[in-house]
Amino acid sequence: MKMLALEKAVPGVADDRLTSDLLQSEARKAWQLHMSGVIREMYFSADKHEAVLVLESNTVEDAQWSLSELPLVRAGLIAFDVVPLTPYDGFARLFRS
Repeated sequence: MKMLALEKAVPGVADDRLTSDLLQSEARKAWQLHMSGVIREMYFSADKHEAVLVLESNTVEDAQWSLSELPLVRAGLIAFDVVPLTPYDGFARLFRS
């Protein structure tokens, strides 16, 4: 099932806690999740530079567990809202008799 993961700010986290070593570890783990098929697409929002991820996971809980493996999440520096997605079925309205 496709999931949308939207990064959300963690109150009180200062930017100086995001060290280059931690950010490199984050990129490495994101790459591993991408290569394993969990993270399908990765973006940053243009306005806030927050992560927007498209995941493939069986359940919301599985997606949250995968995200909890990211170093920035483990350190409590970022968090995610996970939204399960279903295919758009609105086009069916165009073909009803």
